[in-house]
Amino acid sequence: MELAESILAGDRLALARLLTLLENQAPEGARALNRLYPQSGRAHRIGVTGAPGTGKSALVNQLALHLRQGGSGPSVAVVAVDPSSPFSGGALLGDRIRMRDLAGDRGVFIRSMASRGALGGLARTTASVVDALDAAGFQVIFIETVGAGQVEVDIAAAAPTVLVLEAPGLGDGVQALKAGILEIGDILVVNKADLPGAESAANNLRAALDLGSALAKEGDPPAWTPPVLSTMALSGEGVPELVLAIQRHREYLQGSGEWSRRERARLRREMLQLLRQRLSDRFLAVQPDGAFEAALDRTLQHELTPARAIEELVAEGYPVPR
Repeated sequence: MELAESILAGDRLALARLLTLLENQAPEGARALNRLYPQSGRAHRIGVTGAPGTGKSALVNQLALHLRQGGSGPSVAVVAVDPSSPFSGGALLGDRIRMRDLAGDRGVFIRSMASRGALGGLARTTASVVDALDAAGFQVIFIETVGAGQVEVDIAAAAPTVLVLEAPGLGDGVQALKAGILEIGDILVVNKADLPGAESAANNLRAALDLGSALAKEGDPPAWTPPVLSTMALSGEGVPELVLAIQRHREYLQGSGEWSRRERARLRREMLQLLRQRLSDRFLAVQPDGAFEAALDRTLQHELTPARAIEELVAEGYPVPR
């Protein structure tokens, strides 16, 4: 049986193999995903982002447990992106340890993957991995970002629902607004609500949202106002309310037409990223040996600006009318 057919038949080992192939950008993985892709597009993708220490993995664990309801709820997949070491290139993929409560449930699939140096909180192949899990039939897919703070805005384009986590003592709401992190959040969560300062953190977030609304351009108010919720991931307190908020946001997306708009924007962004990478690879492949490095040396010597160096390389590789 071919890889794609095995996955559609429910073979978990085949699915794990495909995800590895996709991470390694192997042609076999791309071929299998091409066959599976018509089955995708039905999962609710939920991004979970926030600074390190906010308890993202613990909260995703509780959300999955609550959704599964002892095995009778929707199937859940978790894609957890961990940072790669800048020295060894490896990563400690520890989310399976944090989410051991989900072990043994065949309705749950957890995949950790290394960022491999990619910025924005996700790995370069995260989109393909999520597509494969979607096509495999998982109804809810959580995408947990690296946890790098301000740069994690890629998740806004990867998932129609985005949870932004804050925790007491990790900065106020105005700082989060300045960083742009609140702008991507559909639901704001103050986790570790049992710690001192949790209520103040929630109030700061609400004030920051009000400030953001006041600074926005004039026009109709948004149909969706991000709620600010408090949770305690270790005990599960506040998780049922968070699940209800997620469900309400999905209903809003589908009822307003925003789901289709976000999906189109996601695919457009993904295609443009792939196009840039493909054109870049193709361009470098046709350059004479050492041409790019020679141009780099000239920028190091301050003979050319980087922009001018690229302009000259492009003009030589692909002559354009002046």
